[in-house]
Amino acid sequence: MHVSVNEQNKEPDLASDLKQLFDSMKQEELRFSFLLEKLHPSQRLSAINLLHYLFLRSRDIGSLQTGLHLQGFSTFTGSEGYIRSQLLAVLQHFGFNSDDEVPYDFFTAQKISEERAFRLFGKTNDVGVPSIMVTFKTSFAQDYLAVKKLMKAGMNVARINCAHDDEATWLKMIKVIKDASEFSGIPCKIYMDLAGPKLRTKIKVKKNRIEVEEEDIILLTGKDDIKSRLPVVECSIPNVAEQLQLGERVVFDDGLIETKVIGFKKEGVELEVTRVSSKKPFLKTEKGINFPDSHFSLSALTGYDLECLPFILENADMIGYSFLESTTDLQALQNAMTEKKLPLILKIERPEAVQNLPALLLQAMQQQYYGVMIARGDLAVEIGFERLSEIQEEILWICEAAHAPVIWATQILENLNKTGLPSRSEVTDAAHGIMAECILLNKGAHTLKVIKSLKDILSRSGRHHSKKQYTFMPLGIAKNFLARVPS
Repeated sequence: MHVSVNEQNKEPDLASDLKQLFDSMKQEELRFSFLLEKLHPSQRLSAINLLHYLFLRSRDIGSLQTGLHLQGFSTFTGSEGYIRSQLLAVLQHFGFNSDDEVPYDFFTAQKISEERAFRLFGKTNDVGVPSIMVTFKTSFAQDYLAVKKLMKAGMNVARINCAHDDEATWLKMIKVIKDASEFSGIPCKIYMDLAGPKLRTKIKVKKNRIEVEEEDIILLTGKDDIKSRLPVVECSIPNVAEQLQLGERVVFDDGLIETKVIGFKKEGVELEVTRVSSKKPFLKTEKGINFPDSHFSLSALTGYDLECLPFILENADMIGYSFLESTTDLQALQNAMTEKKLPLILKIERPEAVQNLPALLLQAMQQQYYGVMIARGDLAVEIGFERLSEIQEEILWICEAAHAPVIWATQILENLNKTGLPSRSEVTDAAHGIMAECILLNKGAHTLKVIKSLKDILSRSGRHHSKKQYTFMPLGIAKNFLARVPS
């Protein structure tokens, strides 16, 4: 359906188009009734609103929005959490009343969203400012004073990444968190990340690094101790290199070095270096590898994750699920939580997870509480830095429609954290964090200064956030999800 407005923008045309949207939303809800039956009862309204929003965003209503704006009506921007209720409110101005009662409105959506954010992240010290999560470094396990200072500065969620350290260290971190929380009187939630399939480099030469420049050829392999005339880079997960195709990109070290597949040998895959964006052109061991053009049959839930799971279930308040792509991945972790059901945080860092986001949210809604992390590090490398701004806003809109709390993550005030001085662009970027319920800070030497600056930026941004408006062009995520379910 393409909604149009004639040249005069007459009220009867607007009313007809709005009525058609209103009725079609209900039809879409009925089409997905089989999904609604599987959800946790507290998630049903959110799922209905999500379906209504996905239907609206699968249509081009730009001209309809223009017509409504010219006559002083709501154009539905900012109404993601109560979209059909807002549509009915506009229709009532045209004299239309429906017997089909909309079970949610602005106040219902606001109450649901606030309650879920509180359940996940706890109470924040500053009204209107999102929760602040800090990634713990190993030294915090022995530094009660540093942790206490972080809490007093504004940290109310502590992140422990299970890709690093071990259970003994994690236990020390948790004890320090609980001790600092008890003696300061400041509550602090504990978030633990599953490591997921760690695609990392292994370089077994002097200094564990190789120097690269554009047009160099290197060999990527999943085998141990390969001898070659080319510089050899081993991948931490075997059989990945064998699944690559000619021309596909392989990106190292958070996008600093980009290569493409140019040939195959029995020892591995030949890669040509196409871009080096680092002042120090070295590819080092234990750096991340991304395959933005490839799709591998890797489970997001690894054997190591399953080993860590009992400890996490016993000690954490929520679990971060790394590199998931599909509902199959999500079901695997949900089924593995036999001892205890903790809230899951869906880390969106793969293109497949972006495209499957509506289905992932509906699967997560089988639990009472869950959240979403926009993991912008790997996501930017996978989808391209140019698309990151567009994609992160789409994720925010869809999560708002689902009343799902969002964590804004990766490189928040990164320069300030490392050097003590922020760049101008990262201050602007940090201001966008007001759109999320929680902001994740990475490890750094100036974390206390970052928290203080972040709170100041966000408190100022919050005063102006409601002024933002958007035009609803069709979202591919919405169209693709709705098209996969037969009528």
